[in-house]
Amino acid sequence: MIWSAECRRTLRSARAVVLLGLYGLFALLVLLVGALVRSWLQQVMAQQAGGMLPPSEEIPTLVVVVFYLGIFFLPAYVALMGFDQLSGEVGPRSMRYLTVRARRSSVLLGKFLAQTTLLLTLVLGLDLILCVYAWLSTPGFGFGAFALNLMRFWVGTFVFALAFLALTALCSSITSTPSVSLVTNFICIMAAFGLWLAGLWLGRDEGHPLQYMRYLSPMNYCTKLLDPEALQFGASALAYVVFALLFLGGAYAALRTRDL
Repeated sequence: MIWSAECRRTLRSARAVVLLGLYGLFALLVLLVGALVRSWLQQVMAQQAGGMLPPSEEIPTLVVVVFYLGIFFLPAYVALMGFDQLSGEVGPRSMRYLTVRARRSSVLLGKFLAQTTLLLTLVLGLDLILCVYAWLSTPGFGFGAFALNLMRFWVGTFVFALAFLALTALCSSITSTPSVSLVTNFICIMAAFGLWLAGLWLGRDEGHPLQYMRYLSPMNYCTKLLDPEALQFGASALAYVVFALLFLGGAYAALRTRDL
């Protein structure tokens, strides 16, 4: 009931229009950056090998580049979308009216699922555009490849976003004002990127004990989201599910013990 009520409230509000416009600008920016990155890669390949970057027979390189650029921008968009899902209710004390009629776990999961539904609907639109571009620009990219890659993109984005949606719920549950929740969320996102990049940097020296700290970051597992091997993708998906459960567990523990 809370999930359906939150979805209806979001769709009726002006915020849905703002989120749609923001996601449209986000998608346009990703496509533009992806085209620039691909152009740069073509120039590098031309200088090194005397030829252009060969197009993939299965899916254009630009589509893959845009997918991963979207992955890197997605945590910030998730934070902007749901930073006040709980703190917006806790601050003005309106949360107490919800918890009188529903369990705190139901409130948390209902709001989390509403944010997930909205995000996945928007992401499906972007993935559909990418696959249509691949279909129009790649010879031999038939309906089977279209459906398979659309599912791969959507599922990969889903498991990735799941962890950051749960992180947003955690940050929103431990704070009392939306502004503090948003700042806390961005600090956690930057920490996730920092752990990942620092682990990769230290990993250049074999045997460095701190190189393994990258495994504590959700960003470490995003490179396998389009891996054709089921085992590689499954391991990454499982990692994101574990992160989501840990963050949601922390959010529930915080919401359960605090005075509303």
